Amino acid sequence: MNYVFSSPHFPPTYWNFCDRLKKMGHQVFGIGDAPYETLPEELRGSLSEYYRVDNMEDYDQMVRALGYFTFHYGKIDWLESNNEYWLEQDAALRTDFNIATGLKKEALASFKLKSAMKALYEKAQVPCARYHLVDTLENGLAFIKEVGYPVIVKPDNGVGAAETYKLKNEEDVKAFYAKEWMTQYIMEEFIDGTIVSYDGIADANRDPLFEVSHYFPTPIMDIVNDQMDLYYYTQKTVDTDLQEVGRRVIKVFPTNSRFFHCEFFRLNKAKKGLGKKGDIVALEINMRTPGGFTPDMMNFAGSCDVYQIFADMVTFDHTDIKPKQDQYCVFASRRDGKSYRYDKSEVMKKYGDEIKMSGRMPDILSGAMGNEFYMRVCKKKSEIEEFAAYVHEKAVEKDEDCVL
Repeated sequence: MNYVFSSPHFPPTYWNFCDRLKKMGHQVFGIGDAPYETLPEELRGSLSEYYRVDNMEDYDQMVRALGYFTFHYGKIDWLESNNEYWLEQDAALRTDFNIATGLKKEALASFKLKSAMKALYEKAQVPCARYHLVDTLENGLAFIKEVGYPVIVKPDNGVGAAETYKLKNEEDVKAFYAKEWMTQYIMEEFIDGTIVSYDGIADANRDPLFEVSHYFPTPIMDIVNDQMDLYYYTQKTVDTDLQEVGRRVIKVFPTNSRFFHCEFFRLNKAKKGLGKKGDIVALEINMRTPGGFTPDMMNFAGSCDVYQIFADMVTFDHTDIKPKQDQYCVFASRRDGKSYRYDKSEVMKKYGDEIKMSGRMPDILSGAMGNEFYMRVCKKKSEIEEFAAYVHEKAVEKDEDCVL
């Protein structure tokens, strides 16, 4: 088939999607704003042709690119970026070019807004936080009187934890309302819970061909707002209750024939109207791969190839790949400008072959995911926090061996 991959050069390991699709016999075309000569050699070798645009935000340029491919190679069968930022543009292009696979504009509208997700969670019988669409200060205070402090405010149509805030008192609330916001915000009751994800690849019937879970000890909102060090990890197996809830969710959302990333809270304490300690509460869902290099973490943890599983789904709507799921993979990152006790050579020497990937995060992802990262596989859960503590340990003041 003719497969168009939008922005195939970002994140840097996404060339693997193109490589596996090409090996399955498909013609793979790329559209991006990077000069061809700057693309990784592996990506250039995976593309039948690459169309460079000056600005991927310019929809007319994207239309011309697809028009070029259509004229020279025939009807486009599939278009995807697997990237949250381009979801709406991908859907618009599929709609305008009548591409049969993937989300169209009308399907996207049913869940793109965080407020719109609530109805689908209700259909899946998964509890979620009460909310209020931000309008007047008076209405906001009335909502807070109902749910109590703190409350969370974030863009109704937003990516990740960008522009997400915890309002702890009336002073915070008044300061928030005093600003001029360019987008619609949603206010939600605060949930004291630990974030766990249910991720995978669904077939055309919205059944998982591959499923995995990630655990986030510190909320991404806090990581971003306080510029904290980050670690999270791929779990060996999906908890039974999370699997059951996750499968219900992907059945009601339009997850057919795509990657999905579902985020939930596991309650740290009982919450009236939501559940008892340990219960699962919905946070949000994303119709794309988990962020950054998480697909590679899935591969290391499961001794598998999720890029090939995706290509199998595209080609056969099936896969024979069975992940081993016999180890954890932990991601720990550092921030520029902070002093750490151990330098990179010491980290690499201590953990040796257990370090499967390390390097620099793309700047655009650094706010949430740090600047320098390390990925380690480990068999025991106790090794995860030990690794994160080692990577994040700060240098002693006036320590001559500290690394910036």
